Amino acid sequence: MSEFDYEALGLVAGLEIHQQLDTESKLFCGCPTTRREPEESVRSFTRYLHPTKSELGEIDEAALEESQVDREFEYLAYDTTCLVEEDDEPPHRLDEEALDTALEIAQLLDATVMDQLQVMRKVVIDGSNTSGFQRSTLLAQEGEIETEHGPVGIEDLMLEEESAQRIEETDSGVTFGLDRLGIPLVEIGTKPDIRSPEQAREAAARIGMLLRSTGKVKRGLGTIRQDVNVSIADGARVEMKGVQSLDDIEDLVRLEVKRQVRLLDIAESLRERDASVGDVENVTDVFEDTESGVIRGALDSGGRVFAVPLYGFDGLVGKELQPDRRLGTELSDHAKRHGAGGIFHTDELPAYGVTEDEVGALREAVDAGPEDAVALVAADAGVARGAIEAAADRARVAIEGVPEETRGANEDGTTEYLRPLPGAARMYPETDVPPVEPDPSEVEVPELLTEKVARYTEEYDLNEDVAEQVAYGRRWALFEEAVEGGVDANLAARTLESTVTELRRDDVPVENFSDDHFRAVFDLLAADELAQEGVPELLAALAESPDAEAAELADELGLGSAGEEEVREAIVEVVERHEEQVEAEGMGAFSALMGECMGALRGKADGELVSSVLREEIQKRA
Repeated sequence: MSEFDYEALGLVAGLEIHQQLDTESKLFCGCPTTRREPEESVRSFTRYLHPTKSELGEIDEAALEESQVDREFEYLAYDTTCLVEEDDEPPHRLDEEALDTALEIAQLLDATVMDQLQVMRKVVIDGSNTSGFQRSTLLAQEGEIETEHGPVGIEDLMLEEESAQRIEETDSGVTFGLDRLGIPLVEIGTKPDIRSPEQAREAAARIGMLLRSTGKVKRGLGTIRQDVNVSIADGARVEMKGVQSLDDIEDLVRLEVKRQVRLLDIAESLRERDASVGDVENVTDVFEDTESGVIRGALDSGGRVFAVPLYGFDGLVGKELQPDRRLGTELSDHAKRHGAGGIFHTDELPAYGVTEDEVGALREAVDAGPEDAVALVAADAGVARGAIEAAADRARVAIEGVPEETRGANEDGTTEYLRPLPGAARMYPETDVPPVEPDPSEVEVPELLTEKVARYTEEYDLNEDVAEQVAYGRRWALFEEAVEGGVDANLAARTLESTVTELRRDDVPVENFSDDHFRAVFDLLAADELAQEGVPELLAALAESPDAEAAELADELGLGSAGEEEVREAIVEVVERHEEQVEAEGMGAFSALMGECMGALRGKADGELVSSVLREEIQKRA
């Protein structure tokens, strides 16, 4: 049972789905979209990024806050990296393959394609793009998807370039890899029609199914990301970024509602107490002889301790908003953005080596009474002051209620502050890429995966679970190709799905499989040159020797399909070896001898044939 009445709270939620497209080339250059390992980089270069004004002369608030953190960005370049990716050459025209795939997606979303596509620059100075902006174009609007809880409108469909991959963060800055930068990406934004955590998950699952139905999107960790926008009637719109799993969406929505409800409760209490936030003060002298490890370490390094009195906040800074996250954690998130490790506050002190006497002296130093709280930061002097001022600003907002902001999703369903919500001031036209007039009439609408499941169950007599496993898998096209070539549908499905899963569990390097490996195995099966029992062994051998020929490996392993005469000879030999058991037990000996016969034939014969011949030979002697 839900903790909240979402309808009464006025829950409104929307989704932003980001999906990489599986194209040959990147969106604005001819470089491949293959991912690389950082160790494969051949050189690197560094940049410093600063915010720029939009065409209206405004600077985006999120970009401005990001620019206040002075960081160096290092970029790893590979043997495929070009001047466009390094921002040393203008972008090329929109990739046609990416555009065609995006138009297919627009059709599946029942969205109206724009008459003309104009590429825009979106200011992003967190280092994830060498240019300081991301290129994006509005492709379609006003679509709709169905859910069990009602329709959800599609606000817009964007075609844009993927950001660079964050590799490592250090004290001086961040290292990014350029292999991901520029991969074509669609961003699908829903209207705020979602009214429950369950509907949010269902809508995301439906969109994911539509995207995979094209057969032209990348699969695997990090290739699809969901952002979730949530607000309640008296709260504020909060964007939660970087949701990796569908299973996380419900928890994120529930916990964000909980956070906003708790923040509203705190705000009401603070207003009843006539709370306020005082001025930042240097309280280093209070901790001159401290034995607190964190504070002592800062002071010994020449740092300072700055504190701010939070009048009327006593007992509320430590109030839980989400599991293991409190109002104090929110203040700490803002302090961390300015380089501090976090904050201490009196709702949790004395602790961490800070004594009761030091807490008393701290309260006295900032003129805080028993109904007040105090927050402090110990760090380098410049860092400490900037961090505690950021925490003080967040405390002032707590008196008002819930702030609009962008938050990062954590694995446990909680979130942490990232930056203010971006505004319209971050967008301006890209003058280096000419407009495009798309023709959606030439786009064929693909078969939905749900329709494919129904067809597989009816046409190929697969049970629904197996049909769904194949249709939603990565190799459904191979499955259809194999069946068309004469391979039994259930055998083809089992080979592509359950057999590969079993091999993976046995630590076989299944990542080495290519489509051609499976085609070669299916060709041998269709030509009766390989028994189905030999498929796992041959695939395992191909995974270990991916450059080998399947037919040659099958011969080396003795997996060539045996004819009925060879099968009978092997079975007769086994039966004669156990003649006394057969005479005594008759068909009761079948199970034990069947296993031995299959072992003797080593996967060269079909199980049904072995079973039939074995029964005949036992009946002759029983």
